[in-house]
Amino acid sequence: MKVTVNVAMTLDGKIDNVARQGAKISSDEDWERVDRMRAAHDAILVGGNTLLSEDPRLTVKSAALRDERVARGLSPDPAKVGIVSTCTLPANSHFLNDGAGEVFIFVTERTSPEQLTLLRDSRAKVFVLGERRVNLVAAFEVLAEYGIETVMVEGGGGMIAALIAAGLVDEIHAYIAPLIFGGATAPTLADGEGLLGSSKLKLLEMERLAGDGVLVKYQVLE
Repeated sequence: MKVTVNVAMTLDGKIDNVARQGAKISSDEDWERVDRMRAAHDAILVGGNTLLSEDPRLTVKSAALRDERVARGLSPDPAKVGIVSTCTLPANSHFLNDGAGEVFIFVTERTSPEQLTLLRDSRAKVFVLGERRVNLVAAFEVLAEYGIETVMVEGGGGMIAALIAAGLVDEIHAYIAPLIFGGATAPTLADGEGLLGSSKLKLLEMERLAGDGVLVKYQVLE
């Protein structure tokens, strides 16, 4: 399975500002790139903070890209994957209901029986993997069993850091906007508890986009 992290961040590495309300970072050109990237993957994954605070749709916006997927015998939208220790999604959430892709949710024993019933009564495939934290390796093994070969990770910083620490990330694509947010509590590309050793990366590609933004692509070596 190939796992690619995709983020939009400021020059100082922030993926949101201190308000954590989804500050605009990507340019219009970058949003088009993200849509193409979504359409090219089997699944899009987000962590608990992103899932619960933003309730993302994670759908392909372009009608042409959706039609191309259908022509290849695929669903118009890729599958959606949520990894969250304690899930509290409402029945009418965008994540559960929007789009045509399958929905996978990985939780721990901290998620209530009532929430599990709600999720399973929706169209979600629900897996309880762990007592306090989701076993990420096991979660990816489940996805592979369902035929998912490519995963695009869209955040947040804690989820990305955990995936890197578990050795599950192959590439990181980062759009660097000509912005500075600052703020010690503003989320970054990799948050969580921190990595004791720096991950080694190999630059694969660098491109200047409209509006003075830069797209960089790295391979994660170890």
